[in-house]
Amino acid sequence: MKSASLLLLLPTLALAHPDHGKQPGKELTEAVRTGNGAWQFEAVPHWGELPDGKNIGPTHGGVVVDDKTGLIYVSTDAPHGILVWQPDGKFVQAIAPECQGFHAMAIREENGAAAIYGAQLSGPKPLRICKIDTSGKILLEISQATAGDVQGGWNGLTAVAVAPDGSIFCSMGYGAQFIHKFDAAGKHLKTFGGKGNGDGQTETSHGMALDTRFGEPRLLVCDRANRRLIHFDLEGNWIGVHATNLRLPCSVSIHGEICAVAELEARVTLVDKNGAPVAFLGDNPNKAQWAGFGVPKDQMQLGIFTAPHGLSFDKDGNLYVQDWNQSGRVTKLRKL
Repeated sequence: MKSASLLLLLPTLALAHPDHGKQPGKELTEAVRTGNGAWQFEAVPHWGELPDGKNIGPTHGGVVVDDKTGLIYVSTDAPHGILVWQPDGKFVQAIAPECQGFHAMAIREENGAAAIYGAQLSGPKPLRICKIDTSGKILLEISQATAGDVQGGWNGLTAVAVAPDGSIFCSMGYGAQFIHKFDAAGKHLKTFGGKGNGDGQTETSHGMALDTRFGEPRLLVCDRANRRLIHFDLEGNWIGVHATNLRLPCSVSIHGEICAVAELEARVTLVDKNGAPVAFLGDNPNKAQWAGFGVPKDQMQLGIFTAPHGLSFDKDGNLYVQDWNQSGRVTKLRKL
């Protein structure tokens, strides 16, 4: 089914690339279109900038959206921590400097308010899972000290996801590749996964999300070095491979039956419920920029990605994408 879907998509791929005639660094005031078929977007000029032309700071993290307020939260490796924008691109504030270095985030409503979960890889207090409120107050912490002697060790923390019952999953994707499950209070429950390319194994389990498209919720994991997305049930049992032939998938976000995949090799791919691609967004024709942390801001083009790392849909199907970049970059793709 995946091959057939891809063949049907090929005639529309000419629409998947924005206007590559735009010169890098050129001042743009008009949106640039990307995508194809039912999934076309406009990259919004100057969205996600800071006042006074300041840099966002190194972006090696995630993006989450509070559907109730519409606010967009972007983690950074800079001392200001997490940056908050309105949907129109107006900067609101920086929160949680202690959470500098959140490598991934998840958000959900709890008791009528949004709670943000972060996997803190670096920064002042690395290698911990933090639950914070939208002002940045720490509500829960899971660290090596609280997790105990977990299988594979507590190192290389890359991802976090939260189940409907509040259970917390985190992945050691830069470490031994195990995924750990905790209850809502932070008590360790079980460990699964491990390093490899077989069933139930990962090679850089980089990002993950709760997937509710199949009835019973599943855990969808970016198996980055194996270039695939995989499914586990919430008890850690292997379900199967969801999508393959991806360009180093880093994170995922789900809207309806569509899953957006941030691929470090310079594009965002949308896949359907069968794992087949339905659109390619911001595909970069310059392979020298693929997965390039050091690409200067003046060499980036609107609507063209260099190293997508974190992303999130909002409730209207717009996408917010963070490139892995030394200066920091966030793009809003407005759904057409």
